[in-house]
Amino acid sequence: MFEDDGYALETLAVRAGQSRSAEGEHSEPIYTTSSYVFPSAAEAAARFSGESPGNVYSRYTNPTVRMFEQRIAAMEGGEAAVATSSGMAAILSLCMALLKSGDKVICSRSVFGTTTALFTRYMVKFGVKVTFVDLTDLQAWKDALDGDTKLLFMETPSNPLCEVADIRAMADLAHSAGAQLVVDNCFCTPALQRPLDLGADIVVHSATKFLDGQGRCVGGVVVGKKDVMDEVVIFLRTCGPSMSPFNAWVFLKGLETLKLRMQAHCTSALDIAWWLQEQPQVAKVNYVGLPSHPNHQLAAAQQSGFGAVFSFTVNGGREAAWQVIDACRIFSVTANLGDAKSTIVHPATTTHGRLSEEDKAKAGIAENLIRISIGLENVEDLKADLARGLSALA
Repeated sequence: MFEDDGYALETLAVRAGQSRSAEGEHSEPIYTTSSYVFPSAAEAAARFSGESPGNVYSRYTNPTVRMFEQRIAAMEGGEAAVATSSGMAAILSLCMALLKSGDKVICSRSVFGTTTALFTRYMVKFGVKVTFVDLTDLQAWKDALDGDTKLLFMETPSNPLCEVADIRAMADLAHSAGAQLVVDNCFCTPALQRPLDLGADIVVHSATKFLDGQGRCVGGVVVGKKDVMDEVVIFLRTCGPSMSPFNAWVFLKGLETLKLRMQAHCTSALDIAWWLQEQPQVAKVNYVGLPSHPNHQLAAAQQSGFGAVFSFTVNGGREAAWQVIDACRIFSVTANLGDAKSTIVHPATTTHGRLSEEDKAKAGIAENLIRISIGLENVEDLKADLARGLSALA
């Protein structure tokens, strides 16, 4: 297998995980089947019991999905991966597989709003304790640890302020307490950052974003050690938040160009961030690629690029932010990101809209904050479009 021979990420992105059928196909096939035929009753029993490897039912065993799982695991440097129906399903599956009543999760405040809702609305119903701390405050994480802590969960860089945590230091902290570190690697992808290499135990992705890269399908994936992923598979088998074979095939095609796309995204994002800093209508730019960002040096040390997603504040409040957004013509007003098409959104009323005003303030989600995801359009066209948006405030 390609993933076992020390190949570079670009090669793994194109080759890893594929197992050709007797037809000798060059591209990965889509196995659109719900079930599988067994050669005998004895083999059926062996498959269902796990004594014999092979496909059982596409809720948790499908060849196309397995190709995607093996490929992203190889790219992240993990032993195994489990694909799910969405990024949130990936986080839910992980929590349901590993946590029980009385366990504790410490989570950074600066995570996707729906991740916060998952912990505070639902996991607490099952007796899981949740504590939120500032992403970059290592002492706060340390102070929150106790004997019940099982998971430390964070996004780095964060959404949408681009804060960066020291993954190696966080992993050491988690392991000192017998806990596991989970990193949402959605913004960087393995093309820019490999948390497992830095000591993290588990990586989660919304494959919907950069892994796809063209905004076509919804999916998620969890990557880590095989014994941990086996527990997630049991939840998947029982509860069924499964990735469809077609979506897995789309994500496989997305992975083939991931490195090239991320390089292009990063180049344009840095150019636009520098330009935005000079605009009189802009109060602040939150992009970790800028030397002025407090986490710039850390990001440069643990990432190979600074990403495509960042935020900025404009002079004024919500009305000013909305005016800028509404005046843009190229940027799509959508909460999705990681697309070939650039997107723009107002976090306070969309992605983080379900947070209380107090929680928004703690997370830095101001009314004049705008988040953008830089796509693959011409960078000068994007600057002109943002200039058009900012001119609405003149």
